[in-house]
Amino acid sequence: MSDMRLGAVIITMGDRPAELRTLLDSVTGQQGEPVEIVVVGNGAPPGDVPPGVRTVELPENLGIPGGRNVGIEAFGPAGSDVDVLLFLDDDGSLPNSGTAQLIREAFADDAALGIVSFRIADPLTGLTQRRHVPRLRASDPLRSSRVTTFLGGASAVRTKVLNEVGPLPGGFFYAHEETDLAWRALDAGWMIDYRADMVLNHPTMPPSRHAVYHRMVARNRVWLARRNLPVPFVPLYLGVWLSLTLLRRPSRAALKAWLGGFKEGWATPCGPRQPMKWRTVWRLTRLGRPPVI
Repeated sequence: MSDMRLGAVIITMGDRPAELRTLLDSVTGQQGEPVEIVVVGNGAPPGDVPPGVRTVELPENLGIPGGRNVGIEAFGPAGSDVDVLLFLDDDGSLPNSGTAQLIREAFADDAALGIVSFRIADPLTGLTQRRHVPRLRASDPLRSSRVTTFLGGASAVRTKVLNEVGPLPGGFFYAHEETDLAWRALDAGWMIDYRADMVLNHPTMPPSRHAVYHRMVARNRVWLARRNLPVPFVPLYLGVWLSLTLLRRPSRAALKAWLGGFKEGWATPCGPRQPMKWRTVWRLTRLGRPPVI
């Protein structure tokens, strides 16, 4: 356990210097062997960082998966210089100094564990939103379980997974890149855990604050299905999500953006297609989330 090397990838657009410093202090303050840190300035200078923290400045914003992929490679091919990589949002922080030790123990104790998703808690209320629990039965965020996806900005990934199944899909830019990686990892035989005892403090904010939210959520949902699902499941999965979107009665502008993204997802290249095995479909079903929702 003590020799398991941890690294952390943090992407920033340089607009949250105080929050970033709080996060870095919470990572450098972890018990056990120091966590190596790389901060990626995604189209902006990364700003001042403590000694020992490496930085990479990108000339343009590559999006969330693209920026994280650059951070991964800063730790060697597919992050191979470390055993596990943490991905942390730059406005979050680790409130517990023992989180790194919990991560080491989790991966050391379970050779099949490929990804861990942390519990996101509001720093003021301590509450966790349902959307931050990566399973359908999300009423009890304090219950840990096996899951089928993870939260990209509050997670830890074994670098063997990245070496085996490849990086995050950079073309997605924003939204669903975690599920794409999760499905590929599950298809390769890895497991994913949601751990309620590994906490990232993060202020509660609606995802729709991003101007591109509705278009990219819809476009990437189509890309996700086209890349990963067996042919019979593609219309089922996308039909369910189209129905759910309509039932939620979004505003006219939001619906227009969503439908435009949905159309774009069919009309544009989605990247390489590698449909998951039927046994992976069954595994997703047994874990409580069949690939139709």
